[in-house]
Amino acid sequence: MDSFEDFKIRTQLKNAIADLGFEKPTPIQQESYSTILAGKDFVGIAQTGTGKTMAYLLPILQDLKFSEQAHPRVLILAPTRELVIQIVEQIEILTEYMSVRVAGVFGGSNNIKAQKRTVDAGLDIIVGTPRRLYDLALSNVLRLSAIKKLVIDEVDIMLDFGYKTQLRNIFEYLPAKRQNILFSATMTTYVDELIDGFLINPVKKTISISGTPLDTISQEKYAVPNFYTKANLLNHLLDDREAHHKVLIFVARKSHADKLAEELKFEGEISVIHSSKEQNHRTRSIESFEKGTSRILIATDVIARGIDIEKISTVISFDTPFYPENYIHRIGRTGRAGEQGRSILFYNEKESELKDDIESLMNYTIPFNAFPEEVEVSEELTPEELPKVVDQFAHLQEEDDASIVGNAFHEKSAKNKKAKADEKAYHQTMKKKYKKPLRRGDKIQNMKKKHKKRK
Repeated sequence: MDSFEDFKIRTQLKNAIADLGFEKPTPIQQESYSTILAGKDFVGIAQTGTGKTMAYLLPILQDLKFSEQAHPRVLILAPTRELVIQIVEQIEILTEYMSVRVAGVFGGSNNIKAQKRTVDAGLDIIVGTPRRLYDLALSNVLRLSAIKKLVIDEVDIMLDFGYKTQLRNIFEYLPAKRQNILFSATMTTYVDELIDGFLINPVKKTISISGTPLDTISQEKYAVPNFYTKANLLNHLLDDREAHHKVLIFVARKSHADKLAEELKFEGEISVIHSSKEQNHRTRSIESFEKGTSRILIATDVIARGIDIEKISTVISFDTPFYPENYIHRIGRTGRAGEQGRSILFYNEKESELKDDIESLMNYTIPFNAFPEEVEVSEELTPEELPKVVDQFAHLQEEDDASIVGNAFHEKSAKNKKAKADEKAYHQTMKKKYKKPLRRGDKIQNMKKKHKKRK
C-alpha cells in the first residue's frame, strides 16, 4: 500500500486526508492499518515523528459506525494533557466529514465538572490521562462497559510516569472482550510485562530499532561545566536566528526552566512550560510557539511526548536526560515529516555517563563540538552544583554529651540517662498499689476496693 488510495477507506476519511495534504502513508501506518481493522491486538514500535497517531486512528475511524448511544466505544489513553489535546485535535480533523463525538479529559484546576457534563452528554471516543479517566469512572459518570477498542499511546512513557496502578484500575472497568492497541517509541521491560499481562496473541510490528533516531536529524554535543556556562553558550548559539528559528529546549528540573528563562537575553521570544504551570498558561505557551510569536520554548520532559509542532529547527538538551530513551523522545520533536532537524546536547562531568548511555542506546557517537573561545566560562554554581559538605565529626556523636558540650546544670532523669531505668514487673507494680498481686479480674477487684472505701 504505497498510497492512501490503496487503503480501504471511506470517502469521508479520504477527503480529510486530502485536506491535510498527505499522499503516502508512513511505514507504521502501512503495517498497522489492516491488522487493527481486522480487530487483532496490536503493538507498534516506531520512532517519534513517524505518524503513530494516525496509524491507529485511521482503522479505528474506518470501523466506527454511527451511533447515538451515550457511552463511548473507543478509549484512548495518553500520558500528558498536551498529547490528549493533540489527539483530540487530530480526530476532529480526520472526522471533518463524519459525525463523531469526541472529548479529551485530563487533570487541571477545577475542570472536572465541565468534563463530567461533556461525558454525560454522550461520546463515541474519549481521550484522557489515566488518573482523570479513573476519577471519572469512579464517579460513575463515565461508563466503560461499552468500550470495544482500547488504545494506549506512548505506553513506555506512561509506565515511566508511574501510571501502572491507574492502568490496572481502569482495566477492571473495561469489558474482557475488547481490542487492545499499544503504541510506543521504545520497547522496555515494563512494556513487555504489560503486553504479557493483558494482550492476547498480539501482532507486533517494529518499524525501527528501539532507540534509533530519525535519519533527518543531525546531532552534535558540547562539554559544558555548569549551569551558568551552559546559559552563556545557549545565548551565543541562539544569536543565529536563521539557523535556530524555532528552538525547543529541554531541562531536567522545573526550577531550571524558570531560571534559564531569566538568564537568556531574548526577552519577548521565550515561553516556558512545565507541570507546575496552569493549563491555560501551558496552552498559551504552545500556541505562541506554534504560531511563531515566541521563537524559544523551554520545557521539561513531562511534555517530551506531548508536543507535535511542525518545523522545529532545533532541539537543545540543556540538561542530559537521566533515561537515554528520553533523549530519543526529545530530538524526535524535530526532523518530522521529512524536514531536516538539528539536535544539540550539553553535558557536564557528572552527566558524562548519561551521555555515554545515550550513545550506547543509539549505537552512535554524537559528533563533538569544541567550546567556543568567545563564550565566558562562569565560576558561579547553582545550589544543586555546590559540593556537599560532609561532617567529618559525625562519628563523635556517640560520645558522652558532657565531653563535647560540657556538664549539665542538673542531674539527668532516669529516662534520659544512658543506663536503663529499673523496670518493675507488673506484679510488683500491682503489689505496691493494692498490697497484693492481682493477675485476674483487675477491673472487678478495683471496683470492689473502691466500693469498700465508700463504706
